[in-house]
Amino acid sequence: MRLLLVEDDERVAAALVAVLSRHGFQVRHARSGHEALDALVPDGSEPYRVVLLDLGLPDRDGFEVCSRIRAGSGVPVIMVTARADIRSRIHGLNLGADDYITKPYDMGELLARIHAVARRFQPAPAGAGQGGGEAPAGPGSLESWGISIDRERRRVSVDGREVPLTRKEFDLLALLAQSPGVVYRREQIFSEVWRSGWEGNGRTLEVHIGSLRTKLALPGLVEAVRGVGYRLLPQSPAPEGDER
Repeated sequence: MRLLLVEDDERVAAALVAVLSRHGFQVRHARSGHEALDALVPDGSEPYRVVLLDLGLPDRDGFEVCSRIRAGSGVPVIMVTARADIRSRIHGLNLGADDYITKPYDMGELLARIHAVARRFQPAPAGAGQGGGEAPAGPGSLESWGISIDRERRRVSVDGREVPLTRKEFDLLALLAQSPGVVYRREQIFSEVWRSGWEGNGRTLEVHIGSLRTKLALPGLVEAVRGVGYRLLPQSPAPEGDER
């Protein structure tokens, strides 16, 4: 999961980047409002899923940055600031912030809030809206594999056949299906699905991946990337003898 951290205090930023990286996030650090807005300009890269925005920036007020982000993007914004007064909270939320947390904060709470707002946001695929091709399948379907994912009712079907999954199996499939082809690191998977670190739990993940492949009867759906993690292949393999 890509995350944009907007923070001008280098010590605070370094500590946050270290912790977030250990939990599987790919963090870009912007030191000013101008740098943050530049980072959010679409460039074909995987979109950010969350912005952590400090209000006390050197070049412009964080409230202004939030307003400009919201004018051009639906990416969730969490204001992370020492301003604890209720007026600042209300003002930030009225400008379009998705959440507001005051310093000092508990790191576990911040991670929980990040995951909460990210779950509610489905970013447009990279390059979407630029024309020149068919619109990709939505986050609830994987047409090549015949898979349909109903996130609201937490149901999965393959070629019209409903497949019963456990809660963790569903969450794991739903996470990988958010970005088919993108490799999810083990740390990120455990952070988002199990809400814990992955150290010592590698076997648990392997078992759940194996169970998914078996229950869906699609052994080639999830690919292991050695030393990194797993990805869901965007297309099913062509049948033997198919020259395409």
